[in-house]
Amino acid sequence: MSQQSQSAVVVSLPEGSNREFDQPVPVQDVAFDIGPGLGADCVAGVVDGDLVAPEYRIKSDANVRIVTPDSKEYVRVLRHSAAHVLAQAVLRHLPDAELAIGPPTDDGFYYDFDGAELDSDDIAEIEAEMRDIVAEDYDIVREEVSLEEARERLADQPYKLELLAEIEEAGEPVTFYRQGEFEDLCKGPHVESTGEIGALSLLEIAGAYWRGDEDGAMLTRVYGTAFGRESELEEFIERREEAEKRDHRKIGSEMELFSVPDHSPGCVHFHPNGMALRRELEEFVRDKNAELGYEEVKTPELNRAELWKKSGHYEHFKEEGEMFAWEQDGHEYGLKPMNCANHAYLYEHDRRSYRDLPLRFSEFGMCYRNEQSGELSGMLRVRGFTQDDGHAFVRPDQVQGEIARTLAVIREMYAVFGLDVLLKLETKPDDAIGDDELWERAHDALRNALSDEELEYEVAEGEGAFYGPKIAINAEDAIGREWTIGTVQLDFVQPDRLGISYVSEDNEEHRPVMIHRALLGSLERFMGVCIEHFAGDFPLWLAPEQIRVLPITDDDMEYAAEVAEFVGDFRVEVDERDWTLGKKIRAGHDDNVPYMVIVGDDEVESGTISVRDRDERQQGDVELPAFRAHLEGEYEEKRREPDFLDRGVRE
Repeated sequence: MSQQSQSAVVVSLPEGSNREFDQPVPVQDVAFDIGPGLGADCVAGVVDGDLVAPEYRIKSDANVRIVTPDSKEYVRVLRHSAAHVLAQAVLRHLPDAELAIGPPTDDGFYYDFDGAELDSDDIAEIEAEMRDIVAEDYDIVREEVSLEEARERLADQPYKLELLAEIEEAGEPVTFYRQGEFEDLCKGPHVESTGEIGALSLLEIAGAYWRGDEDGAMLTRVYGTAFGRESELEEFIERREEAEKRDHRKIGSEMELFSVPDHSPGCVHFHPNGMALRRELEEFVRDKNAELGYEEVKTPELNRAELWKKSGHYEHFKEEGEMFAWEQDGHEYGLKPMNCANHAYLYEHDRRSYRDLPLRFSEFGMCYRNEQSGELSGMLRVRGFTQDDGHAFVRPDQVQGEIARTLAVIREMYAVFGLDVLLKLETKPDDAIGDDELWERAHDALRNALSDEELEYEVAEGEGAFYGPKIAINAEDAIGREWTIGTVQLDFVQPDRLGISYVSEDNEEHRPVMIHRALLGSLERFMGVCIEHFAGDFPLWLAPEQIRVLPITDDDMEYAAEVAEFVGDFRVEVDERDWTLGKKIRAGHDDNVPYMVIVGDDEVESGTISVRDRDERQQGDVELPAFRAHLEGEYEEKRREPDFLDRGVRE
């Protein structure tokens, strides 16, 4: 690379090439420098992971990707513009409403308003107005103004003035976007005109605190979504309707799996049925931990704050208001937000040699984080969670092998559930601790591990943990939604901060590397994902009730009890209710029981059973030993579908 002047900017492109500019350069100029066609198609840019407007000036060396209408980020740009269309429509409907914020989201967009009392009838009118604004095809024009002019324009908008003060403090340019009579303080990016929004729909109204602060004003939030084509919107609505049917909170209540009562906000109560499912997941994880060479430990949830000040967690969690902490007896105590500092203590408890490594600890560790009440959602977003946690303390030469083995096991585990795995390499965030050299070593080690295993992955710039980069294991469920569940994180920083070491062959002390990993992640969250993925229709090994015996008459009760006892190693119930057989069968299907065993006079006489599965297939004259042998095989193999009748097992 040529010697650069002080103001030179080097832009690194996705295919690995670099382009050098003599001075700060707008994203769109980079696109034109690559090619005139790309420049003409440039809608936005991704600069070091941030989605920015084409006019954004790159002032220092950066990783840059150009966004065009064919890019996956384009829909976020379109949805951001749809949020402005929503605000414009609301102001036409309610001119005195005050604007707060309106960002795009993974599924759509929202806008927050003060002084906007809205109901379903209003929403229908606002959506119709939005369609008119789209049809009017207003140009969306960016304008950069001075702070003084911005203050004049926003004089009667208190929420926007607060945002303007933050822009001033950060030294960023002040930009407005205008479409027709509407303008909004916004850094963009946006599409060129409202007519590019091909299809939109408003979804719901909710309350939201200003900036998520429970002490702040309660605003009205309107959610919506938008796509380039009507067919994409129709597909989204179908998926949304299916997701509502699969809502883990609804199914969890119907199947009596869990509850989150008001007296324990964000903390899950597991009912007996839910504990049956959870125990199966725990044993599944324990088996995999044993395969990977982990020793199970248990560490306390309550610790003095000094522990986390050393590790760096205190600064990250406490000062962000995410740690539950209090003063007592002259000391500050807190509920642990993570398990790693406690595991580092266990490592340090004995003097370690290079021969002891890798040393691996696993724990179903209960952790707590003070999530905002508005962000809580059943089992998927909680305050108290059980992390299926593990920490491997390894020598530098063991890092890649350890990561490869861990990823292989995680991929095998997710295949058991029928979840497709997507890997993301999350790099150094803004709040990182530790020096750049350690971070680069960690980045290189993760990249090399992924490359050596020939694994496909995406890079998520700036989304790593504060102590190290990580590989996020995302899983796609039965209806195409993506969930971040497991993680593998590489940490050169905490061993240094906590002062842990091992004695190497040279008789000198060296720092181990910590590999933080969660196979399934939070058990609460994974259970929530599982409930929705299977829609409550769990495979045999996970089903809270695996077999239900249905006696046809009271005279068959004694034989029904014998059948239940014969398969009693499984979770089996006898339906003793004074119901017709048809009603009992319907109840079994509604309760998602994998197998129903029907016994009547013929079965009593022959000593056999009739087996019915959740797909309403039935087979009679089945010998009990054959049925039990099949159950054992289906359970051990963790097959996802009951297949007794497919195999036609008889004796």
